[in-house]
Amino acid sequence: MDNKELLEPVVFRASFNNFQKINQNQAWSLFLTGGRNDQLLGTKNFAGAFLTFLLITIAAIGIYCTL
Repeated sequence: MDNKELLEPVVFRASFNNFQKINQNQAWSLFLTGGRNDQLLGTKNFAGAFLTFLLITIAAIGIYCTL
């Protein structure tokens, strides 16, 4: 891996993913780091699932409060 590849986002590297599905942790890690790191939240799915359910809960409360 050369220095130029280290500066670009993970998703544009040739070694990234190879069209495999990513889990919630990888998706949230890529979102939170702007595509720079796909392992920020680790390998267990707890943090990714928590963030997903938190986002759904906030959206549901927001919709409920506007009714």
